[in-house]
Amino acid sequence: MGTIFYGGGGTAVHIEDRALAHLKVVISTKLRRGESFTLSWQHPEDQPRGRSTLWLHPAIPLRFVFDDAEPTTLSREWVERLVESANSSGGIMLVSEDIAPADDAHKR
Repeated sequence: MGTIFYGGGGTAVHIEDRALAHLKVVISTKLRRGESFTLSWQHPEDQPRGRSTLWLHPAIPLRFVFDDAEPTTLSREWVERLVESANSSGGIMLVSEDIAPADDAHKR
């Protein structure tokens, strides 16, 4: 389980390492461009039911910490789905790697 430490107080958000690796690519790209956006996710089953959203801004400190010492191989398709959501008005919605994009759901 990886962790995003966000803000001066170092708010910790725990996210599975593989998902965090994919998010890091998308988040880093947007912040490097000076863009602000939101990141939303549903709480894992071991936490109280619900969802959370962070407002990410280039001026707010952000650190990614991975439990696994070896980098993961990234899925181009998953990164592309996250980029697509990052560029929407709703911001990045963390979805599982195996969830099809909304426009493909009707094809199943």
